[in-house]
Amino acid sequence: MTTTLTPDEAVERLAGGAVIGLPTDTVYGLAASLAHPEAIDTLFRLKQRPTSVALPVLIEGVEQALALGVAWPTAARQLAARYWPGPLTIIVAVPEALATLVGATSSIGFRIPDDPLVLSVLRQSGPLAVTSANLHGEPPCTSAHDVASRFSAEPNFSGVLDGGERRGDVSSVVDLSLAHWELKREGAITRAELAALLD
Repeated sequence: MTTTLTPDEAVERLAGGAVIGLPTDTVYGLAASLAHPEAIDTLFRLKQRPTSVALPVLIEGVEQALALGVAWPTAARQLAARYWPGPLTIIVAVPEALATLVGATSSIGFRIPDDPLVLSVLRQSGPLAVTSANLHGEPPCTSAHDVASRFSAEPNFSGVLDGGERRGDVSSVVDLSLAHWELKREGAITRAELAALLD
């Protein structure tokens, strides 16, 4: 039976190198600490996600990203000030070792979720590699019950933080690691809204 975790227990499991389920402001995700590469490997296996498909990173504040040595251009500062916390993933250039850790080559997507429960965990856990809680190619889980039903039989899954139903729009994904910004996925924030700020 999958354990339902309190926020403190979620932080403790993450610090111990476990993979857990947790709610975001959009859907439920699987999460692992960047401090535990073996947990990130486990996350890929649980998800059945190709290691060539990089994981995004949830942070509690821009300072957590900067502490990782990432590039943070003016456009990133503008987007973060306007849309974070919220459903926008910002891709920026990062050090090679960090990129390799999450299956990327030279850039990673970061997001600050607009949810007090998740932010309270991130404040203590530090940055987390995340992916939607589902098998690769399937619809994401929208409740702790869904996560438990999907992953409770997995020996390397350590429980789920229950935040109730989550049915938010998917995040928009904008890539700032290129010569000109590029919208990789249009979600809750439209291309027109981004263009009005960046162009």
